[in-house]
Amino acid sequence: MKYTIIFLSLVLMSACKETSKEVDVAQDNQVPQQETTQAEPVKKKPLSPHTSAMAMIGDAHIHFDYSSPGVRNRIVFGGLLPYDVVWQAGAHQATWMETNKDLSIAGKDLKAGKYGFFVIPNEKEWTLIFNSNWDQHGKDEYDEKDDVLRFKITPKTAEAIQEHLEYKVTKTSDSSGIIALSWEKIHIEFPFEVK
Repeated sequence: MKYTIIFLSLVLMSACKETSKEVDVAQDNQVPQQETTQAEPVKKKPLSPHTSAMAMIGDAHIHFDYSSPGVRNRIVFGGLLPYDVVWQAGAHQATWMETNKDLSIAGKDLKAGKYGFFVIPNEKEWTLIFNSNWDQHGKDEYDEKDDVLRFKITPKTAEAIQEHLEYKVTKTSDSSGIIALSWEKIHIEFPFEVK
């Protein structure tokens, strides 16, 4: 009986050691767990993303640089932007346009260079302005004496809302094109010639 108890004790000890080895081997064969990392916080989309519009018209490179505000269920023209007040035609920094060639716009010359682009919206007629002070926040430093070209244009009203301000420079021939601005339900465009 004594030997039986010793024998059973040895069998149980041996069985426990084997089970322990099997567990160790099983754990060694497992694919290691990957470390968990915290997800980066989701970045909010800017309300007025910075963007540009450009085109090559023959040898002329026309480039608009602007921040594009959204309508966001607001009345923009005559509301957020009062009529008959200068607006920087974008958000944040003043919108600017650069051309490497002289242009003719509305029968007037615009020399090659970089210009702030401003507008004065009105229900019936907009004033479009190219100003020599292109590098300014909004219209903070706008001064009419720095205007190099001003002309008037009649805006068009669209059926659908253009949520974000958008500029387009479209080639119409090797020496001409159209510059367009659309936002909310307003669309304006004007032709230009490369000199």
